[in-house]
Amino acid sequence: MHLDAIDLKDFYACPLGAVVRRLLGARIKARFADVKGASVFGLGFASPYLASLRGEASPLGALLPAELGAIAWPEQGRSLSVLVDETELPLDDESADRLLLVHMLEWSEKSRALLRELWRVLKPNGRLLLVVPNRRGLWARVDTTPFGYGSPFSRRQLALLLKEAMFSPEEWEYALYMPPFNWRILLKWPLFWERLGLVLWPTFSGVILVEATKQVYAAVPARETRKVRRRIVPVPAGVTPRALHPSP
Repeated sequence: MHLDAIDLKDFYACPLGAVVRRLLGARIKARFADVKGASVFGLGFASPYLASLRGEASPLGALLPAELGAIAWPEQGRSLSVLVDETELPLDDESADRLLLVHMLEWSEKSRALLRELWRVLKPNGRLLLVVPNRRGLWARVDTTPFGYGSPFSRRQLALLLKEAMFSPEEWEYALYMPPFNWRILLKWPLFWERLGLVLWPTFSGVILVEATKQVYAAVPARETRKVRRRIVPVPAGVTPRALHPSP
C-alpha cells in the first residue's frame, strides 16, 4: 500500500511536510553540491528535493512511477516531470550522473528489477542516493506521513539489496530524529529536536540515506528479449496513467 502523487504533494504543503523538506533537503543538497552541468534524475516523488537544483543540473527530470499518478512539475514553465515504468526507464544506458530515490524503494514491488534498471542508466562514475524509512524509527510506525507506508529497511537489509544489484554502498547518513507529529513545539525548533535525537536515540532516525556507486566490473545478465523503451513525454497536471492509456 502506498500514497499517490496528490497525497504526497499535500503532505509537503503542510507544516510538518515543510519541515521534512527543509531537513532532508539540506542533507540531499550537500550530497548534490557539485552537479553543475550534470544529468540528474529523481525517481519516486523527488520534486520537493530537486527544486534547489534547477539552474545547475542539466538535464534535470522528475520520474514518477505510473502507480503514483502524475503531477506537473514545476507548476510554471516547461514540465520536467514524466510518468514512467520503474523497470523500463526512458533513459539511455549510462546517461545519468546522479540519481535520487525518494518515496520509491519502500513501495516498489520490484525492488531488485528497479535497482538493476538504475544500474543500467547510471554512468560508471555516477552516484545513486537513496532515502528510505528506517525500520527502527518511529516515522515508519506512524501512517500520518508518507514514511509510514511500504516496507522500511534496516541498514543491513539495504546494504544486501544494493550489493545484489551490483552497487557498492559508500556513505551512510541518518535524518529525521524529531517525532513525526504536527505539534507546534516540534515544528518551531526542528533543528533542536534533530540534535537532541542524535544524542539520545541515534539508531532510531526516521530515514536512512545511503550513497552508492555501481560496480562496473560485474557481469550484466543478458536479456531474453529486447525491450522498446518508452520515450519521455511531458505530463499535464491531473493526468492519470489510465488517461494516458485509454481502453479501446
